[in-house]
Amino acid sequence: MAVKRLFENVYLIDGKLATPNLKRGKRVYNEELVQVDSTEYRLWNPYRSKLAAAILNGMKNMSIKEGSDVLYVGAATGTTVSHVSDIVKGGSVFAVELAERNMRNLLELCDARDNIMPILSDARQTENYESVVGKVDVMYQDVSAKEQAAILLANSRFLKEGGIAYFIIKSQSVDISKRPKEVYEQELKLLEGAFKIEERISLEPYDSMHLFAVLRKV
Repeated sequence: MAVKRLFENVYLIDGKLATPNLKRGKRVYNEELVQVDSTEYRLWNPYRSKLAAAILNGMKNMSIKEGSDVLYVGAATGTTVSHVSDIVKGGSVFAVELAERNMRNLLELCDARDNIMPILSDARQTENYESVVGKVDVMYQDVSAKEQAAILLANSRFLKEGGIAYFIIKSQSVDISKRPKEVYEQELKLLEGAFKIEERISLEPYDSMHLFAVLRKV
């Protein structure tokens, strides 16, 4: 098998994205497990993970690394969270999720992975988890809410100065009456002064009407 390192703990195996499995032999979402020499990898499906899609579409700034502390806002059932968990290994993933049904699945994931800290909360109410989340190296936000930029700004209090935020803008959640490009510009404008735009990445063909923005806290 051809193995190519893209970033720390992120690889291409025969052209397919993968991360080293933190919990050997265990799957999270029925993904394929691949053994190469002494390492077991989990294949990372870009149709189920916007971070995977962004990496395959040429994202250059990958600040999620081994030992990183990550605040993940909008954890859902934990598909992408699990791969972030693989990457950071000894770091921590603070996984914020509002829906109780999603949280039940997320808790099962946390039982197997002790570097994920589940937080059941509305991401607008950051005071609910300020005693749990200290300063983090990276923020990742993927929420289906109208005020997406406002949520990012509220949670940026936890991000270290100069830290990277990965911000997925879901145009249809913000304003269905506007063209996606208008929505992207509107949301990014709200972040002026707080963040500098490093990259803008389309998620096509894996996801439509979403923009993946890489931002640096100023």
